[in-house]
Amino acid sequence: MSEVITAVAALFIVAMVWLRTRMHYAAGTHGRLRLSAAGALYFAALGALLLIGWFAAPRLALPLPSAAPRSTPVLARVAWFLAIYYLFIVVHRALMRRGAAVFRH
Repeated sequence: MSEVITAVAALFIVAMVWLRTRMHYAAGTHGRLRLSAAGALYFAALGALLLIGWFAAPRLALPLPSAAPRSTPVLARVAWFLAIYYLFIVVHRALMRRGAAVFRH
């Protein structure tokens, strides 16, 4: 059951990153938005980091002083996923500053 909860959390993070990023490109435009080459790399990196966190987060949480993250891998993974979500806010801003669009018209 814990794997199901974690998988749902990972899918939720992917959806939130997708929606948050896409909303920056939809204002005042008509037509369909498509993923750019930079966007494909952006979401591939997101998927890779979430997958790494699936395996690494429970092990990385072991030396923490709190007993809660060690008691369940779900908490460690969800904390990793949230950290990745906030990291990708910064990554998207950096891409925007460089003129690399995640979505194109």
